[in-house]
Amino acid sequence: MPADSAKLTTAAPLHVAIIMDGNGRWARARGLPRTAGHKVGVDALKRTVKGAADAGVGILTVFGFSTENWRRPGAEISELMKLLKNYVDSDLERLAREGVRVRILGRRANLAPDILEVIERAESRTVHNDRFTLQVAFNYGGQADIADAARALAHAAKDGTLDPAAITEEVFQAHLSTGGRAPDVIVRTSGERRISNFLLWEAAYAELVFQDVLWPDYGPEHLKAAVAEYHSRDRRYGAVETGGARAAG
Repeated sequence: MPADSAKLTTAAPLHVAIIMDGNGRWARARGLPRTAGHKVGVDALKRTVKGAADAGVGILTVFGFSTENWRRPGAEISELMKLLKNYVDSDLERLAREGVRVRILGRRANLAPDILEVIERAESRTVHNDRFTLQVAFNYGGQADIADAARALAHAAKDGTLDPAAITEEVFQAHLSTGGRAPDVIVRTSGERRISNFLLWEAAYAELVFQDVLWPDYGPEHLKAAVAEYHSRDRRYGAVETGGARAAG
């Protein structure tokens, strides 16, 4: 971004991405199985999606299931798959009526047919909506997404349909499952301070906000607090500090 585009953030962020962390710890603190935390975490997602517009958010991207999560116990994975299906079955029509577009990011190869059906149904039912976008990163990893984009470009170059010299940052990011759409702010809950392979390319200039709340306890008030923190940042994109706020780096 050109230096003269750097400015103090005075408008709410268009795109907030959230690493929904803390379900297991929430359940463990209550003597419950991890799956109980995931179930309550779905309720937190519903609350947050409903409150996002009031916080000034136009795009909400959430980290639902990573490429590394397949290493978890089979029973937990099965429960997570069931929760995805239940969420779509219970909320898809409401989301569609409210103008929400649903996009699923990540790898789809080798997903079970019933999961693919849910993904495709959610996207096709809401494809024409434009009031708000909910993106769910599912079977997603930032490194995997970058590798997949590089592989697609390599095949195109090998087939002669793409000149390697024409591969720019914009061309590369267009091959990511996000389309390169960068978040303004990445939020992680639970107090952990890392981004765990989430939106690695897209996070280049995102503001990072870490909140000490477990995801099942999350709601619109926490999202508004993250937006307020974003407002306090001075986004410089490599330029000089504009003054009036703490520098973002």
